[in-house]
Amino acid sequence: MALYANREGDEDHVNASINTTPLVDVMLVLLIIFLITIPVVTQTVALRLPKESNLPRQTRPDNIEISVDRQGQVFWNAQPVATRAALAERLKALGRQRPLPEVHIRGDEQVPYEAIGRVVFACQQAGISKISFVTQPPPKG
Repeated sequence: MALYANREGDEDHVNASINTTPLVDVMLVLLIIFLITIPVVTQTVALRLPKESNLPRQTRPDNIEISVDRQGQVFWNAQPVATRAALAERLKALGRQRPLPEVHIRGDEQVPYEAIGRVVFACQQAGISKISFVTQPPPKG
C-alpha cells in the first residue's frame, strides 16, 4: 500500500492505492513453481503389488482352527474353550512343538475385534508365529 501526499494549494490529499503489479508477478511465479513441482511430489515408489488370488489352501491335520463366535466365545477345533487361561495353556503347549503348526483364526463378522485381538495376543505370547485369518471371499460378479 502506498500513501502519496499530494500538495495542491493548501489542501493535503492522501492517495491510498495498492500497486498490484508486484502481487501479480509473485502469484504467477508461485503458480509456475507449483505446476513444475507437483508432478515430482506425486510420484511414488515403483512397486509390483501382488495380484488377487483365491486358491484353496491345503489344510494339514496338525493345523489348529480357533473360532470366535458373535458373543466372543472361543472354540478350539469346534470344541469350546472355558477360559482365557485354558486357551493360553493350550497355545503354550502348541508353541513347544517342532515344527510349529499353523493357527487359523475364524472370527464372526459381528464380533468385536477385541475378542480376536485376545486370541492373537495369546498366540504371540505362546511364541506361535504362523497365524492366519480365515475369511469368506466376496461373491463373483
